[in-house]
Amino acid sequence: MLDDLDRRLLRQLQADPSLSQADLAERAGVSPLKAGRRIARLEQAGVLRPRRAVIDWAALGYEVAVSLRITLDKTAPRAFDEFLAAARDIPEVTEIQTFLGRVDLRLMVLARDMAHYQALYRDRILALPHIADIEALVTVSTLKDDRSLPL
Repeated sequence: MLDDLDRRLLRQLQADPSLSQADLAERAGVSPLKAGRRIARLEQAGVLRPRRAVIDWAALGYEVAVSLRITLDKTAPRAFDEFLAAARDIPEVTEIQTFLGRVDLRLMVLARDMAHYQALYRDRILALPHIADIEALVTVSTLKDDRSLPL
């Protein structure tokens, strides 16, 4: 699926996503026009997602990150749909993942401090529908946060 040029372009973008098309092309050893066409093709194929800003939430005062593992009461016919719709409405929920197994979902929640998290948990999280069990894991430190792949 990927040829050598695709890999060179992706390696450069992984190393520095802020590269201009001209700089990317120069580092990959091709013309800017060819680099632009390849990047567009990789985006259309879904290999390369559109760029977006990555915000350092701690720099904005969000000091607490909590991973919530949630098991739903699946006896309700629309438990997943109703839970997901309500969870998406909580701005501090930054990520929702679904799983196969004992745990059904994982929510990543950001809060300014523990008092803010406790209020979110009590007022918003526990009010979510169809929760059968919930486990909270507070992030102490992030040792690796890298989605780069060897190309």
